[in-house]
Amino acid sequence: MRSHHGSTRLLGSLLLVVAAGIFAVGATPVSENTPADAPADAATVPLGQVIPAPASVRADGAPYRLTSRTRIVVDGGTEARRVGEYLAGILRPSTGYRLPVTERQEAGIRLRLAPGETGLGQEGYRLDSGRSGVTLTARASAGLFHGVQTLRQLLPAAVEKNAVQPGPWLVAGGTIEDTPRYGWRGAMLDVSRHFFTVGQVKRYIDQLALYKFNKLHLHLSDDQGWRIAIDSWPRLASYGGSTQVGGGPGGHYSKADYQEIVRYAASRHLEVVPEIDMPGHTNAALASYAELNCDGVAPPLYTGTEVGFSSLCVDKDVTYDFVDDVVRELAALTPGRYLHIGGDEAHSTSHEDYAKFMDRVQPVVERYGKTVVGWHQLTGAAPARGALAQYWGLDSTGAEEKERVAAAARNGTGVVLSPADRIYLDMKYDKDTPLGLDWAGYVDVRRAYDWDPGAYLAGVPAGAVRGVEAPLWSETIVTSEDVEYMAFPRVVGVAELGWSPVGALDWEGYRVRLGAQGARWDALGVGYFRAPGVPWGAR
Repeated sequence: MRSHHGSTRLLGSLLLVVAAGIFAVGATPVSENTPADAPADAATVPLGQVIPAPASVRADGAPYRLTSRTRIVVDGGTEARRVGEYLAGILRPSTGYRLPVTERQEAGIRLRLAPGETGLGQEGYRLDSGRSGVTLTARASAGLFHGVQTLRQLLPAAVEKNAVQPGPWLVAGGTIEDTPRYGWRGAMLDVSRHFFTVGQVKRYIDQLALYKFNKLHLHLSDDQGWRIAIDSWPRLASYGGSTQVGGGPGGHYSKADYQEIVRYAASRHLEVVPEIDMPGHTNAALASYAELNCDGVAPPLYTGTEVGFSSLCVDKDVTYDFVDDVVRELAALTPGRYLHIGGDEAHSTSHEDYAKFMDRVQPVVERYGKTVVGWHQLTGAAPARGALAQYWGLDSTGAEEKERVAAAARNGTGVVLSPADRIYLDMKYDKDTPLGLDWAGYVDVRRAYDWDPGAYLAGVPAGAVRGVEAPLWSETIVTSEDVEYMAFPRVVGVAELGWSPVGALDWEGYRVRLGAQGARWDALGVGYFRAPGVPWGAR
């Protein structure tokens, strides 16, 4: 099966273009003999009609037209060539063109790494398009890769299909200069409540990459299942991973499986952030090893959906031997900077024991070279220097709890925002949604988009907000189709919140750009919720 890779702010004429919703892929055919300077027609996607909204757009001049003579020219060694081959792999099936990747300076699509380029950062890019070609310039390969995602969206949606399409393949003329607002643009997949295979995770990675996400948070352990092989504690995976919600067969990743996910994510410029939730959400571990329980008795495996009933035994030395072994082995498999230690809903652990546990566990993470991430309850203890707190509360969460997070932020703790009643992708869209939960309320597409992460938590310094992350918990999510239905279109709004400048965040313009994405998802085979209030095109 084909992999589904599938300097003015957005003001003035750009907003007029976006609001007009000019987007058509079934346009008048353009012959390869059409003059290169022929005017753009309805086959041209407006330069600013991409998601996330670019930082700066200047529409200008004639479009570039891909033809059978197009070359992908790479300037920047192995890293540029890798991005070029990725782009060619997307474009060849639908265009039918050879699109050779070359270092010869020919006309076509040029991918240029320029480490000395100022103003683009490590993830930004500049796209210049005109009748003679398209040039993507970036300081680093991540920026070049993100620029390719913009280029994809500037081509007709049919470019994502796996069979030759008629075209034409036009890229609007002009310049985009683009850098992300936040360095943390994440999505979390809960593989513990229901297990997802390596192939399923890769599919989601490809979908996230199209919208410039750069973090994949994997929730690898919970009451219902332990999903990563740990050599020093083998029953965690073989027994603790043998079931899931509802009593299905569960599953786990071998170390090679996990490394393949990490490698594949890195090839799409996503960093994997593994999570081992503790001291609560640990029934799968407690069931696997009796000695981890305070009474020395292993509980049965758990296949329900209640929370807060399990806890590691804080006063036993073996608990910290266990934590050390798990963190050591997982850190060795994870090249990224972060390791998530959970810390939420530890209702069976006293506050005193919780603080004691976190005081002992955070140095273990640091000892193995990783930065601590925890759910925002970590701020009720003493977050390690440089730690990140992931806020999952609600708009209505009490002021005392919010102030605890804000106080930690003022003291140097970074904050990643995942408010449950805004961007938990497992919340139902409305009362009729067949999947998902509603404990945080209904989260429609506008609610998921229409807020500013930089101003969400009072008292949190702007510089402490590291970004946003959209969790997808899997109590009711079983298949890739379920993932896509609950993620799309809401996850795309989270991408824009994480990337785009605050001045570009506008629901009326966004919903038009969002509606235009439907044809692309149809071409990619991504099932999605056709949310009311969004001008989806005809299927």
